[in-house]
Amino acid sequence: MKCSTHCTINNAFSSLLFPRSSTPFQLLPTTTMPHSLISTFRPPSTSGQPPTLRPKPISKHSSFLIQSTSRPQDFKIMAKKKPIEGVSDQMNAIASQNLDHAPARRRVRLAFTQVQEQLDHVLFKMAPSGIRTEEWFEMNSKGQEIFCKSWLPKPGVRIKAAVCFVHGYGDTCTFFFEGIAKRIAAAGYGVYAIDHPGFGLSEGLHGYCSNFNDIVDNVIEQYTKIKGRPEVRGMPRFLLAQSMGGAVALKVHLKEQREWDGVALVAPMCKIAEEMKPPEQLQKVLIFLSRIMPKAKLVPTKDLAELAFRDPQKRKLADYNVISYSDQTRLKTAVELLNITNELESEVEKVSAPLLILHGAADKVTDPNISKFLYDKAASKDKTLKLYDGSYHCILEGESDERILEVLGDIIGWLDSHCSIR
Repeated sequence: MKCSTHCTINNAFSSLLFPRSSTPFQLLPTTTMPHSLISTFRPPSTSGQPPTLRPKPISKHSSFLIQSTSRPQDFKIMAKKKPIEGVSDQMNAIASQNLDHAPARRRVRLAFTQVQEQLDHVLFKMAPSGIRTEEWFEMNSKGQEIFCKSWLPKPGVRIKAAVCFVHGYGDTCTFFFEGIAKRIAAAGYGVYAIDHPGFGLSEGLHGYCSNFNDIVDNVIEQYTKIKGRPEVRGMPRFLLAQSMGGAVALKVHLKEQREWDGVALVAPMCKIAEEMKPPEQLQKVLIFLSRIMPKAKLVPTKDLAELAFRDPQKRKLADYNVISYSDQTRLKTAVELLNITNELESEVEKVSAPLLILHGAADKVTDPNISKFLYDKAASKDKTLKLYDGSYHCILEGESDERILEVLGDIIGWLDSHCSIR
């Protein structure tokens, strides 16, 4: 996750800035874009002519092709995107594509999968072996393709429960979560995850949320299907959510209170501290502009990696989350995030599920005091709050190896204890 590195709206409302100007390069579309584009892509030339994709001849035995049905403008390359250290110019050029639409995000993810798996990070270096994985797409009720993935224990290991993950703003259920999911699956759990519409590998305009409840309803829709899968049917089921995903998970729980055996929240975004809320007049301006140009990227954000990742070496790896949304927040999205936190603030007393809340005590992205607020106000009789001294926002990705494994151990220990209760 680039963490949800851009998952906060605490800093997003301080002023309104128009997007920085950039001169996009134009790629010529091709009928098919084979996997070999990784080695045949040429970075932007300096001759003034647009670069082209020159695919190698396609073997009649090729088993994986990506059809390009996008319009030419879908292949824009943003000239000013921050380069990723340690990869070639070719790979940087691929990562610099305009990611507004899902086909481009899927191509970029495909190109970087092996690179990500070889990164020097405890989640990848110490990933358990033998975990069974599956990826697929489900069409949701709004006609959008939703990316889904599962991680199951190695054959012969009994599955104790289903753990359904809800990712944060701008993020994806791939990349860092791959390592997290494998650790939980190795402990005997079926782990499932989806990308929200408009994020990761799912369809939808990148970073755009027209209605927060659409995200909530999509989570309910997809996980209702997943809970019926043969390997976990009738078993305990838990929500595991991170950052903005915490707000989504709480809304899911409030809509179907009897459907979940527990909710585990990591650095949840469920309320904006009063001192961080934008002035009322600015809120009115945002709402007005969001009605005129809802998809415009006008709400400034800054790269919060330094605030989210305490370990400087792990902070550098956040750039490898190449399909995260890291641009300025779209107007309507910003308004929806503000609205949902205001809404949740008045509903936390209705939260009744067994609750685990984990938060870095030094988190400056989502306020740990809000987790204390949730813990105090929730009606749950079974609730646990743990603050990690000195830790930042990304306690599962950006801390020391020892702290990351400690947090994972706390999650698995809580799951184990609540499976035995049932």
